[in-house]
Amino acid sequence: MLDYRRLRNEPEFVKESLAKRGYDPSMVDEWLAVDTRWRELTTQVEQLTAEQNRVSKEIPQRKKAGEDVEPLLAQMRALSDQIKQLEAQKRELEAQREQMLLMFPNIPHASTPTGTDASQNVEVRRGGQPHAFSFEPKPHWEIAENLGLIDFERAAKISGSGFMVYTGLGARLERALINFMLDLHVREHGYTEIFPPFLVRPEVMVGTGQLPKFEEEMYRCADDPLYLIPTAEVPVTNLYREEILNASELPLNLVAYSPCFRREAGAAGRLTRGLLRVHQFNKVELVKLTLPETSYEEHERLLRDAETVLQRLELPYRIMLLCTGDLGFAAAKCYDLEVWSPGVQQWLEVSSCSNFEDFQARRANIRFRREPTARPEFVHTLNASGVATPRLMAAILENYQQEDGSVVIPHALRPYMDGLEVIRP
Repeated sequence: MLDYRRLRNEPEFVKESLAKRGYDPSMVDEWLAVDTRWRELTTQVEQLTAEQNRVSKEIPQRKKAGEDVEPLLAQMRALSDQIKQLEAQKRELEAQREQMLLMFPNIPHASTPTGTDASQNVEVRRGGQPHAFSFEPKPHWEIAENLGLIDFERAAKISGSGFMVYTGLGARLERALINFMLDLHVREHGYTEIFPPFLVRPEVMVGTGQLPKFEEEMYRCADDPLYLIPTAEVPVTNLYREEILNASELPLNLVAYSPCFRREAGAAGRLTRGLLRVHQFNKVELVKLTLPETSYEEHERLLRDAETVLQRLELPYRIMLLCTGDLGFAAAKCYDLEVWSPGVQQWLEVSSCSNFEDFQARRANIRFRREPTARPEFVHTLNASGVATPRLMAAILENYQQEDGSVVIPHALRPYMDGLEVIRP
């Protein structure tokens, strides 16, 4: 969430930032109107309370002097009723002000390019070489079905469209990807592994920015106030909600595997078939809690950690710096990592690497102290997929396919597949 003082003191800057992101700048004026009325009521309540205290002190003095205090008692009752009415109005405005504030996106960092949509994202660099084919490469869903790796039909039978069942070596390869990434980030990049719950409370979803704006995209339990997580970022970041950390503990570098659940899965068509858009998928997530002054240095390190996954798997990839119009709701700056998919002739996003600055920390109230007696400050939070498996699996199947229908297993995954080098028909 934004600092309300910024809305009060820099309304034109916030409006300009909202316009760059495609939001209506008038939401600033609407919030300020509610905030102004709330502040006016606060002043009125304070003045009436002061008057109430003055009269309260006067009553015993009048009694002692033998004077009639009934007029003062009547005044006290009137003041009390008036204060109660104003307090009720104030609470309503405060709740409205808070709810409106939750709908404001983050302010883009100065280095985030201005643009209206993904076509204006900026390519930062590329890595790896596209695999050369002497034949027409097939899309991953054909490869997977021919090799018996994924059963889309039976998945649809038990869960509907947008789900998949990994079978045999397909299940083994999925597990290999997860274990490879966890081991890489823990052993080489120094992250602490977390295995979080997959159901969380509504306030936890609010903390990382999923609620209230993206309510319709979430799966919710019918009988309990719990949501299925859309990413491990949600429970892992919120591990420290309502806490004050020591500066010496930062940065915290955390990695977690989780299934992810998302209601939106896209329309039908070639570019949404197979593993490209699904309702449930696996992901290894990287989360950092940092000091404000080091968060952008940590952001670049986070990007390199996620990029290493694609380098070790020897996949062709590119890194895109997102423009303001394509930036995620909570992010101040974001890189997308995309792998080349020869079967569908498309770049596929497998990771978003975001710096949220103090946006999530304000919502979840995650703070730190530089010294034991210092004033608490908000941490900066960052996250990246390290990485999501469905499109990664699609890229592996398509880039490593052979003309006879087999798929070569990347060298980095072979130790997790008992040395198996090729999956054959």
